[in-house]
Amino acid sequence: MSRTALYLGPRLKRMRRELGLTQANMAADLEISPSYVALMERNQRPVTAELLLKLARTYPVDLSTLADDGGEELAGRLGAVLKEPIFADIDLPALDIADIAASYPGFAEAMLRLHTAYSAERLQLDQRRGEGAPGGTPPADPVAEARDFLAARRNCLPTLDDSAAALADQIKGQDGLVRRFEDRHGLRVLFCDPALILGARRFLDQHRRQLMISRLLDGPSRRFQLAFQLALLEAREEMDRLLADARLTNDNARRLVSRALASHWAAALLMPYRPFLRAARQARHDVEALSREFGVSFEQAAHRLTTLQQSGEEGIAFGFLRIDAAGNVSKRVDGGAAPLMRGGGACPLWNVHRAFQTPGRIVTERVELPDGQRFFSIARTVAAGGGAWGAPLVTRVVALACAERDMGALVYGDGAGEVAPTATPTPIGPACHLCHRPRCLARAAPPIGRDLRSDGYRDTGIPFAFASD
Repeated sequence: MSRTALYLGPRLKRMRRELGLTQANMAADLEISPSYVALMERNQRPVTAELLLKLARTYPVDLSTLADDGGEELAGRLGAVLKEPIFADIDLPALDIADIAASYPGFAEAMLRLHTAYSAERLQLDQRRGEGAPGGTPPADPVAEARDFLAARRNCLPTLDDSAAALADQIKGQDGLVRRFEDRHGLRVLFCDPALILGARRFLDQHRRQLMISRLLDGPSRRFQLAFQLALLEAREEMDRLLADARLTNDNARRLVSRALASHWAAALLMPYRPFLRAARQARHDVEALSREFGVSFEQAAHRLTTLQQSGEEGIAFGFLRIDAAGNVSKRVDGGAAPLMRGGGACPLWNVHRAFQTPGRIVTERVELPDGQRFFSIARTVAAGGGAWGAPLVTRVVALACAERDMGALVYGDGAGEVAPTATPTPIGPACHLCHRPRCLARAAPPIGRDLRSDGYRDTGIPFAFASD
């Protein structure tokens, strides 16, 4: 299409409709064929200067409306929408966007309206998730479905534990894992530069019959990646049986549950159920000591403690949370501290946030929810990534929590940890909009269902004072 020719198709079509004319009517008025009008409206023929003069003489219209239809502004709005991450893999040059806005303004406007509706629904979904969806059922959330699947089973999967434990007797350490791939699956294990596998941590090259693991991973992470891949090769039958019993509504939820099952089997291979439970009791749940004994990371050992709920051989019921400095929760296990964990670590008074101030050190805290339930928690920073200069590194905090009555079984409960537990429980809440503590100085939002007091004559220092107090 020539950039100098005058193509006014959509604008000509809009003008014709505003005048209440058919293509045949306009063709008769301009003394051209209806097919030519149709071609101009589809931008398959330019509008000539002679036709522009006929339009001006024939119809009471301002031709400037044909020249200036807001196409540049429309192109700018469309371009901003198309920068959304969801379109990142689509090649949309600015010139193409301008052509769409100029030639198909109706389509461009439809796209903008759809995006507006999508944005509104996304905001409402975020709000419903934050508020626990009061008064309605939220849309299917694959993360929530996967979490519910594990919660319904108390994060305990005995068939996977038993399957992994049977193999753990034959495999010792990283060398044993490597030999298993070579002897059983004919796969050569290589620890390589991550650039060779496009920055991935693990890549199974079926064509060359080799398993490639990033050499930037530390020892525990290497062993876990090996165990995870082994789960996909040797525990598929057990995992498929569990998936078949799951009531999941979409493929994303199934993928998340499948990954969780493989992770569980891998952890059970590295930390077999009964030896790990026995060691946990002997060490009084000293997470760092357990991580060193089994050659795993602090986070892996902490998470494994949440899975020890086999009937007749139960460990302490732990909840688990992993959170970043911005408050985003990337892993959550309700465990025995469900009311605490469901709040998502939103209360700034909980020690999960204070742990960022003391990297690598364990902080402890006794906490009390508004309904009187008390829990004991430990929290410590963990790092992901890194391994070389300039490699991305993410710092998060992992927290374990159990009922206060069980804190005596933890080495941290008697002050043997780096930071002694608080003498009195810290009053916290699940989230500001769900917490009805009236005099909380850390409150960031008023609670749902409470009227605020108008304090024009005094300042109590409390961000949101309730009318009934």
